[in-house]
Amino acid sequence: MTETRPRLTIGADHAGFALKEALKAALVAQGYDVVDAGTSNAEPADYPDFATLVARAISRGTGERGILICGSGIGMSITANRFPGVRAALCLDAEAARLSRLHNDANILVLAARRTGTEAALEITFVWLATPFEGGRHQRRLEKLRAIEREICSTSSTDLEEE
Repeated sequence: MTETRPRLTIGADHAGFALKEALKAALVAQGYDVVDAGTSNAEPADYPDFATLVARAISRGTGERGILICGSGIGMSITANRFPGVRAALCLDAEAARLSRLHNDANILVLAARRTGTEAALEITFVWLATPFEGGRHQRRLEKLRAIEREICSTSSTDLEEE
């Protein structure tokens, strides 16, 4: 039986460019279909631009899972988690990556290029990709997150109508 691998959308700003390129090469070598959302070089670039491209793909369902990389991982996380249905997790080690999938069904992995070496990032990424969502009691919690998203979206549209 052939293992199906999720289609990955990967993006980075200038600080994460070199790590993105190393990860992309390793993922392709392992048979993953990787869509590169940029950046294409190490020239200064704004992290929200790339986080938006990846998070929008996951939110709209055109991407299955995403990987984002910036210097600290914080800006990418903040940006990505603004999109409905996105559960972006900043993971600094393999255990955090495992738990982000197992308990939170994280669909975007965020890496901190200035705090994570290439070998550690590869380990984190492959653990994250290999770990399934556990479901069970965690499913109830995801449903609560979805309810919060629906409430925020309906409140936002009501607020706009009242203006």
